[in-house]
Amino acid sequence: MLTIDKAFQGQTVITTFEMSPATADDLMEALEAAYAEVICHQPGFIAAGLHINDARTRICNYSQWTRREDYQAMLRTPEMRERNRVINGLCRGFEPVMYEVVASL
Repeated sequence: MLTIDKAFQGQTVITTFEMSPATADDLMEALEAAYAEVICHQPGFIAAGLHINDARTRICNYSQWTRREDYQAMLRTPEMRERNRVINGLCRGFEPVMYEVVASL
């Protein structure tokens, strides 16, 4: 379960994707499939959420991992490397950034 709490000791990753409204559904489907079929089964995965803006030009993904190394290992799997090539083709670009929770209000 996704919980945003200052006491969380793991790794938080927020990834933003920029796309056109024409590819929004395909990109969201690809991301949902990646989570259901690969990511949620990786060691250290805790939870994630996918969000889309009203204009359907941005998707934000919030994920939590036990350790930074768990997230990085998931990215290096052959399955995710292939999926990320497909995902990259559906958007203008995406940027994962690692964060620390400093407050939950």
